[in-house]
Amino acid sequence: MTEDTRLDPPSLEIAGPRATIRLHRSRHRNRIEPGDIVRLLEHFDTIDANRELRVLVVAASGPAFSAGFHLGGFAEDKEAAARAPGFDAMVDRFERLRVPTICRLQGGVYGGSTDFALTADFRIGVTGMEMFMPAARLGVHYYPGGLERYVSRLGMNTAKRLFLTAEKLGAEELLRIGYLTHLVAPAELDAAVDRLADTLCAMAPLAVQGMKLALNEIAHGALDAAACEERARICKESADIQEGLAAFREKRAPVFRGA
Repeated sequence: MTEDTRLDPPSLEIAGPRATIRLHRSRHRNRIEPGDIVRLLEHFDTIDANRELRVLVVAASGPAFSAGFHLGGFAEDKEAAARAPGFDAMVDRFERLRVPTICRLQGGVYGGSTDFALTADFRIGVTGMEMFMPAARLGVHYYPGGLERYVSRLGMNTAKRLFLTAEKLGAEELLRIGYLTHLVAPAELDAAVDRLADTLCAMAPLAVQGMKLALNEIAHGALDAAACEERARICKESADIQEGLAAFREKRAPVFRGA
């Protein structure tokens, strides 16, 4: 390698109930190296183990969110490549995180990072951003989980449009097809992320986390109905629902203590 990209791994910051993972390799459009997969999986484990956390924001430095997985990374960094699971395993683990997730998309999203962002529960983008999936142009057959996610989240016609033509889409079209959940001006991005993160933190954690899991299972056609009913029973007997009903009666904001 001409420069050691391993010096810029994704960082994890925790402030109260909010965690933030940030990509730092802006000079390479925040491409994800094999070693980053290992570091991200470690961060995900840390987040799941911290029961005080209510939300995760994934952000990036520089003008682009991420150029996706560095296909040459396995050849350039054989030590990291030997330890790293596949990119798809990292994305699937991100989807299984207990807390709701937000991707802060301040710029372009490309390649595998289009699936990484799609896996988040919310994607806040800015006017002027773009996204495209260049697999067909590069001769890459995408992994099954990503193909399934595009179809289940965006629909078959949109998935074919993106995968088979490598069409580049702008921000307004990304909002229209449902890739973005929110679209704001660049100057409003951080305020929009903060508002959504604060909203999620204020919700009842047992209900939010349980329903996130069930909704993702439904999207994959794999709902565990018995487990979902058990989580609903636990919520019904929890301090969360007592606080929620009391706050409703008293016309005040609820304060949930969490699990």
